[in-house]
Amino acid sequence: MTFFVSFALLYSVCVLTITYNTIASITSAPPSAANVCTLHKSFPPGFVAQGDFVIGGIFPLHYNQEMPDINSTYRPPPVKCNGFDPRAFRWAQTMRLAVKEINLRTELLPNYTLGYKIFDSCAYPLTGQRAALAVLNGLSEDNSPMCSGASPLLAVIGESGSAQSIVVSRILQPFRIPMVIDVYFSSCACFSDRRKFPTFFRVIPNDDYQVKAIAQLLVRFNWTWVGLVRGDHEYGRFAVQGLMRELQGTKVCVAYQEMIPLLYNRQRALEIIQVDTMTPFLDDYMMQNITGTQWVASEAWVTASVFTGSEYYPYMGGTIGFGIRKGHIPRLSDYLQTVNPQMYPDNLLVKELWEALYGCSPSLSSGSQLPPCSGQESLLEQHSAYMNTSSPRVAYNVYKAVYAIAHSLHNLLLCQPGSGPFQNNSCASSNNIQPWQVGPCFLKEVTFNIDGEEVNFDLKGDSIPYYDIINWQRGTDGNIEFVHVGLFDGTKPSGEELVIQEDSIIWAGHQSECYPGSRKAVRHSIECTFCPEDFWSNKDRTACIPKKVEFLAYDSLGIALTVTSVVGACLTIAVFAVFFYHRNTAIVRVNNSELSFFILFALTLCFLCSLVFIGEPTSWSCMLRHTAFSITFSLCLSCILGKTLVVLAAFTAARPGDNIMKWLGPKQQRVIIFSCTQVQVVVCAVWLIDAPPFPSRNTQYEHSKIILECSVGSSIAFWCVLGYIGLQACLCFVLAFLARKLPGNFNEAKFITFSMLIFCAVWLAFIPAYISSPGNYADAVESFAILASSFGLLFCLFSPKCYIILLKPEKNTKQHLMAKDKK
Repeated sequence: MTFFVSFALLYSVCVLTITYNTIASITSAPPSAANVCTLHKSFPPGFVAQGDFVIGGIFPLHYNQEMPDINSTYRPPPVKCNGFDPRAFRWAQTMRLAVKEINLRTELLPNYTLGYKIFDSCAYPLTGQRAALAVLNGLSEDNSPMCSGASPLLAVIGESGSAQSIVVSRILQPFRIPMVIDVYFSSCACFSDRRKFPTFFRVIPNDDYQVKAIAQLLVRFNWTWVGLVRGDHEYGRFAVQGLMRELQGTKVCVAYQEMIPLLYNRQRALEIIQVDTMTPFLDDYMMQNITGTQWVASEAWVTASVFTGSEYYPYMGGTIGFGIRKGHIPRLSDYLQTVNPQMYPDNLLVKELWEALYGCSPSLSSGSQLPPCSGQESLLEQHSAYMNTSSPRVAYNVYKAVYAIAHSLHNLLLCQPGSGPFQNNSCASSNNIQPWQVGPCFLKEVTFNIDGEEVNFDLKGDSIPYYDIINWQRGTDGNIEFVHVGLFDGTKPSGEELVIQEDSIIWAGHQSECYPGSRKAVRHSIECTFCPEDFWSNKDRTACIPKKVEFLAYDSLGIALTVTSVVGACLTIAVFAVFFYHRNTAIVRVNNSELSFFILFALTLCFLCSLVFIGEPTSWSCMLRHTAFSITFSLCLSCILGKTLVVLAAFTAARPGDNIMKWLGPKQQRVIIFSCTQVQVVVCAVWLIDAPPFPSRNTQYEHSKIILECSVGSSIAFWCVLGYIGLQACLCFVLAFLARKLPGNFNEAKFITFSMLIFCAVWLAFIPAYISSPGNYADAVESFAILASSFGLLFCLFSPKCYIILLKPEKNTKQHLMAKDKK
């Protein structure tokens, strides 16, 4: 058996908006003196009666709304109310009866009369706000201008449901008008916050007690796996939060929480039903043919008459919940039968009552499609939606609410000067009583008895908590009957409030016992199997397919790098050929031809090194790619360092007495080159022996791909190799920079300085680019850095010499090269 707890208000939603008419009355052009603003013709009051003191009533006389088409191109019509509710109409008549009784009594409010204004809220926050604005303004029985004057309104009874009550209460607060006492379905615990709702009172307990009762019920029957469904309003949100607090520390597990959307959406309702299993939602619930679910209902809908039809029993039978305590109103049945179209010929609500009860129209001019009737038909007991007065619950609270207001006014009028509750112990003037005097000063101090029940309020505006435990059972005619099977008594000690007659309960599925149940969960897949490491699920997640393998292959990027590498190597070999052919010329001999050939050889290897980075990584290619480029670049920079030292020494040796050139002869130059290169060779050897680079499969960067790359093995060795190359480049740059201004028509130190600048710039940019590049792009970045720095060295060091050799041979003489540069 699946258990289901619902806090959804039957007809309630909670959105605070402002009607078009209200906005128009504020933003339109200045109105004429003759007519400031008028009540919309489609929104007349339900009932109006004059009196010395006027109270308001806001009831959900309709339970459905037809929202206008709002496309901002024309003035939208008002919300249309549909679905006449005879039960709510009975509540409105109960208010009228209570006022009539009080006006006839001599011991309560003697010499004063009560009046009322009753409006329809249509069970919706938007239309509830419209009713609140209407009841606040002066309005006579003949529908005179809505804003013709302020109303002597002292209190308001209503609204139905916490969501609407929040909206209405916030409208009344600036006027300090009590939101009175019975807000019959407004049980939200949020109303006990006197900072937010200082003028709010009620004769039903707040939801702190209801959620406590529901939690005790779940624990009592050992229902440990439940789901929660609430409406999209503050009432549902506060109730669920309260229940979750009460269930802490118990064995009850809340499997899920779902919300019926504010604007009802059938697709969303079906999604909620699929998780597990109110009027449209339950209609769709029944269409899914779901049975056996044990519903636990809140007081907002546990006694809703719309669910009494026999069609609901197979799906909702056995529902158990907490209802408002019932009472007795002696003269209510007789009074209800006095209301008929003949007595109120112009009242549209009475006509709608007749249409709902008899299926006929008492007025030929109403435009109804129903057959006509006289309007004098007798009200019978079978019209239970309207005539059910045997055990009134909501009507009884309306009755108590009116009497509470009357007792508050009575106490206020009996106030003796010098002992009053106001400043300087003063009392209110009997001909100028204000709403704020009725609420805070006397409503919370009211104590009276009605039908054997004592009515009073605590400091939060709440009354003593009582609930009837209601069970939905099949009646003799097949319809659902609300059977009393227990009581929640808030006056009893904690843990003993719940009194249940378990033998009288009929559970879901028409069972006399509540058996251990089961849970239902959404299973998104019939079977879930993890794919092997080298595979990935297909688009439909029905099969495993091989992951795409990526590396720096001979695609467009790889081919471009390959061509660039080959072109660079060919250019270097071409320069080598030019130098070798002109090896006996002055410019080749003066600039140390042996070192120039070493540099060209090293540059050729540098260009070819980038080819090792292209293709699928293997153990040999991973070890070769890093060590080869580091050794070849170290050889190239060692040769450039030797050349720079020779240039610097040659110009220094020109001074008398200097013989430094004997320390930089060809042998010494070879030793310098070998020693500097040998350091890099040793570092690479240690790297390959201790933790050599190796091919790896990167599956973390992108789960649907396998990126083949070379792991460096030892990060320390990798950065030592790069660091040593950087050290050589910096040393070359410093020495060349010092020698850049030495005399001579062809000072090679200038070109070495430029080449080192380019080299350092390329490799400084390489480091962050390499670190941030994933997978095969890291190899491309490193290959590009090798090629860029190689081209920089080739062009800076050798293009000026090739220019003289090939295009300016007249300058390729010793006299010209040794002459001082004239600027």
